[in-house]
Amino acid sequence: MAAIDYREYEKMSPFEIKDGLLKLAKQSAQKSAHALLNAGRGNPNWVATAPREGFFLFGQFALTECRRSMDDPKAGLAGMPQMRGIAGRLEAWLEKHADMPGASFLSHMVQHGVTVLGFDADAFVFELTDSIIGDNYPVPDRMLVHAEQVAHRYLMWALCGDKPPAGKFDLYAVEGGTAAMCYIFKSLMANRILKKGDTIAIGTPIFTPYIEIAELEDYAFHAVHIKATQEHRFQYSDEEIQKLEDPKIKAFFVVNPGNPTSMAIDATTLDKLVNFVKTKRPDLILLTDDVYGTFVNGFRSLMAELPHNTIGVYSYSKYFGCTGWRLGVIALHEDNILDKLIGKLPAKELTALDHRYSSITLEPRKLKMIDRIVADSRDVALNHTAGLSLPQQVMMTMFSMSELMDSEKIYQKACMEICNRRVDSLLEGLPLDLQPNPSFAGYYGTIDFEFWLRRYVGEDMVAWLKENVHPLDLVYRLAEDHSIVLLNGGGFEAPNWSVRVSFANLADDVYDDIGRAVRAVGRGYVDRFEAQTQKTVPLVKPAAKSAAKSAVKAAAKSEAKATAKSEVKSEAKPAAKAEAKPAAKLEVKRDKKGKKK
Repeated sequence: MAAIDYREYEKMSPFEIKDGLLKLAKQSAQKSAHALLNAGRGNPNWVATAPREGFFLFGQFALTECRRSMDDPKAGLAGMPQMRGIAGRLEAWLEKHADMPGASFLSHMVQHGVTVLGFDADAFVFELTDSIIGDNYPVPDRMLVHAEQVAHRYLMWALCGDKPPAGKFDLYAVEGGTAAMCYIFKSLMANRILKKGDTIAIGTPIFTPYIEIAELEDYAFHAVHIKATQEHRFQYSDEEIQKLEDPKIKAFFVVNPGNPTSMAIDATTLDKLVNFVKTKRPDLILLTDDVYGTFVNGFRSLMAELPHNTIGVYSYSKYFGCTGWRLGVIALHEDNILDKLIGKLPAKELTALDHRYSSITLEPRKLKMIDRIVADSRDVALNHTAGLSLPQQVMMTMFSMSELMDSEKIYQKACMEICNRRVDSLLEGLPLDLQPNPSFAGYYGTIDFEFWLRRYVGEDMVAWLKENVHPLDLVYRLAEDHSIVLLNGGGFEAPNWSVRVSFANLADDVYDDIGRAVRAVGRGYVDRFEAQTQKTVPLVKPAAKSAAKSAVKAAAKSEAKATAKSEVKSEAKPAAKAEAKPAAKLEVKRDKKGKKK
């Protein structure tokens, strides 16, 4: 590989470095028999079909409704749908089109809305019809009435394990999780809850842009990192949680399950956090991005346990395979700490906020924080045109409804199984055995070279690695030597000598190739270490039959009998006993005389 001055790239986001890696991997693939494998993106390679079939068919019905009030075929012009009797007309229309994909879904969706959620049939169907046509502004601007109730019910399953806290959450439909974060940061600043230069805490490793946003001159936050390390199974230790006792820390931002670790906050750690906030920091603001929660059985968000303190963010993009739709929600409990903090502001600041929102309400001090976020997203003056586009809200409603109607959670099991198969394949290629972990979402994986070298080779190898290998060398060697793109873990505030692999976006059968490539890069470092130090790294043969295969077969057999209760969740551990102290994935092959091949 040509010499690269990695120092030039140290401050760049891994998502920007990825572009260079992709170019390098393409060049490598053209010169070799390797196929280009880009496991650096988290875009899933599956889509939810049933709600999409319903969406596209419903659009045809909506157009027939428009033509009822006005129809000029020559001009290609129609009127606006009317509500009275619309549910009956939909039922009759679906009977005529019963053989069309999506017809059954739509019938069951309306029935579920009426019988389970208590909707008026005409009002529900009209909201969907008028919205999919998109002939009006969003009203209410925060979220449509029925769309909010459907999304709320979905989130209580997805993020609260179907055991929601008392009360309800107010939702704001937004253009994905990234828009949600932008709107939240902006409004927290506008309402003097956070101020430039304030101290916040960030749970790391974490999605890189959240670190970068805090560093922007707009905010210039001083960030305290609350670290979840592999030594603690990517959970926050007691010592890390205690950092939050500092009263200067105003807010704690987390991604749960994590990115790049895919590890959810487990029940024990969650209990510790809940007790800590309630007893020591009841004033602490929590902001949680829970996009990967649906990949963990029975997942419970911070918003389920600490609704008073938590701003919840959820994106539909990963679970339903709809990153291009830009669908997300901000959730804020009706009884929340932010409204109270605004009420306690100094008189001068309250007066300034009165002026800020005086154009949209006669009583600015009664304006809830969730509605301030909506107004601030359009710089207040354009509040009357705020809101997520109506066709997007219809798609969100249908995605939510598809899950609510799936009582056996067939779709969730299928999505989780996709990720689990790919995790198994990667570990087989390394090779490593599985250690079940119910908190592991399996959407991403973090391979920490330093952790495994320290644990199964020794400190000498780790010291040599840090002295002789730049952390970015890992991903560049994978790109140039193997045409594989992974992201550098250090960019996520994960360990420097680690890489992130996405289990969402490539075919099942390529992940063992990625595992073998990672092992080959590691083996190359071991070869160099031995050559330079004249020290020998002992060889460990991988298990004849990996626990990964056994776990997959057992799960498949159990599912066939309809008795499986959960998907296999995993975390890597070595194939051999610790006493042997080798790195299975950094295997060095030798001949009978002990010489390296």
